[in-house]
Amino acid sequence: MFTSAPSTQRPCVRLVGAGPGDPDLLTLKALKALQAATVVLVDDLVSDAIVQLIPAHVRVMRVGKRGGCQSTAQAFIHKLMVQEAQAGEQVVRLKGGDPFLFGRGGEEVEFLRSQGLEVEVINGITAGLAGVTSLGVALTHREHAHGVVFVTGHAKPGDQGPDWVALAHTAHQARLTLVIYMGVKLAEQIQSHLLQGLPANTPVAIVQHVSLPQQRQVITRLDA
Repeated sequence: MFTSAPSTQRPCVRLVGAGPGDPDLLTLKALKALQAATVVLVDDLVSDAIVQLIPAHVRVMRVGKRGGCQSTAQAFIHKLMVQEAQAGEQVVRLKGGDPFLFGRGGEEVEFLRSQGLEVEVINGITAGLAGVTSLGVALTHREHAHGVVFVTGHAKPGDQGPDWVALAHTAHQARLTLVIYMGVKLAEQIQSHLLQGLPANTPVAIVQHVSLPQQRQVITRLDA
């Protein structure tokens, strides 16, 4: 039985990280939340293998969010979570990776709390960590990398996004690993800016479909 629910009797929504896709990387706490749910709102990036772990009697609602594709409006997802929770359902919002790393978890927590709901966040393994691990590489190393920066390469409309040149200089001087999410669309622009602050021979790994059987990766250098 799932026993880590908040003590309050207010309606509760759980934001659950599904990890990068491999069901073996799902946390026990996340699995228990799925088993206790009556309604699960599934993000588009959640793998089919994870969805299959949801009990058959649970109502599954697909609310896709994927950059560059037709997506369910965030405002609609907010409304749906509140509606289902206030109706007495045990609501899980199942997200790829971790809810608080480029998963709009912060926005959803703020909205749900503003509506008087309790929120529990259950972390998942983020793709940036799992992807590098799958290559046998460490994000930090005492001799090479003193820290990590997780950054998105996909800015919202009207937002210029990160200052890549400044970020490159900082990463070089402080010896930081850069983990860039959703950077394919602007890859050439990001590359040219990073080359203004990082050496041309800086190692680069590009990983797609992290942890899944169809995972693909390329190991190269920044000027390639």
